[in-house]
Amino acid sequence: MAKTVVVIGSAWGDEGKGKITNYLSKQADLVVRYSGGDNAGHTIVLDDAVYKLHIVPSGIFDPNTKNILGNGCVVNPKALLEEIEALKKAGFSCDNLYISDRANVLFDYHKILDGLKEERLGARCIGTTKKGIGPCYTDKMARDGIRMCDFISPDFKDILKETLIIKNDELTHFGASPIDFDSFYEEYQAIADKIRPLVCDTVTLINEEINKGKKVLFEGAQGTLLDIDFGTYPFVTSSNPTAGGVCTGTGVGPTKIKEVIGIVKAYTTRVGSGPLPTEFNDEISQDIRDRAHEYGATTKRARRIGWLDCAILSYSVNINGMTGIALTLLDIFTGYKKIKICDYYTLDGKVLKAPCAKIEDFARCKPHFIEMDGWEEDITKVTSYDELPENTKKYIEKVEELTGVPVVIFSVGPDTKQTIIRKELY
Repeated sequence: MAKTVVVIGSAWGDEGKGKITNYLSKQADLVVRYSGGDNAGHTIVLDDAVYKLHIVPSGIFDPNTKNILGNGCVVNPKALLEEIEALKKAGFSCDNLYISDRANVLFDYHKILDGLKEERLGARCIGTTKKGIGPCYTDKMARDGIRMCDFISPDFKDILKETLIIKNDELTHFGASPIDFDSFYEEYQAIADKIRPLVCDTVTLINEEINKGKKVLFEGAQGTLLDIDFGTYPFVTSSNPTAGGVCTGTGVGPTKIKEVIGIVKAYTTRVGSGPLPTEFNDEISQDIRDRAHEYGATTKRARRIGWLDCAILSYSVNINGMTGIALTLLDIFTGYKKIKICDYYTLDGKVLKAPCAKIEDFARCKPHFIEMDGWEEDITKVTSYDELPENTKKYIEKVEELTGVPVVIFSVGPDTKQTIIRKELY
């Protein structure tokens, strides 16, 4: 069996990665987050208690599991400390958390600039969470960022002084007030002192553990269609949440990755702007939203609802090299007489089996639907595939047929116990 498993979102995120990674983390020795920042929200139900994680990896609840924020992440130390304190109050020590010394630090000025740029774009705004993710990755790529190794070093004061000269120019350009260096430095130096014990060379740590035969779970943030290269550009995030991001975001070579599991909702959702070909707005879509609590864990924004899009899913299979699918929220469909799956698009008379690169063309794509019979039976208490109603099985089989990838996990409710494994991964 595999020792290294990657869990990725198959579409625009919010597919239930937190639940699946938390389930798999019980078998893993390490849970590694490889991209994104605190703009990601994972909701986890554990022993009937609900936890919302934004930056901390999902294995944090097990003290025997090492949880790592890789170099591909951008880390808001304020948000991180707040999350750690909340977890400690809930009874979790967080002594098993490690941060890459190569990860970039997200500061308050990144958040301010994010909001100002979105405001400047007006109707053309991306629909970001305004958490500062884009501006922080911009600094990283421009080689102007401050990394964790700088943040916790004696050089931080001088580095910050030089950085704020540039950032204050940007802020005043947008009409905002400049940042006072002294108070800003004092605030963040105190934070750096608290963060310092968590920072280390995670590249060596992870690879040594893999070489020892340890079980490693790589946890993605956001989803494939939000990838900066392969997503619905420009309505994307600023990193690579796809499986390829594991290598660049952790320092683990591609030959060490054995399983890639794509998390797939029984339907499709999206937050923010941009095309969603299978979107529909009626009583059923609102019923799905309410039943599944389809509101952002971070933003509280209502998610847009669409039928399952297997054109996007097949595209995601190709990009990520998926070896298996984890199909979530099947229970939400109970009681619907008919449900639909999109198998391809049409555009100007042509059949397309993947989203277009040009966003304007993708927005004009028309979905072709396969209509299937629903089911009335309550499936929230099933413990095996054989216990599912025949129409639920047919739905799962259709997903497998259209993607060419087996459904190795499915879930029938929010609790970790409502997760059914069809193939052991570790």
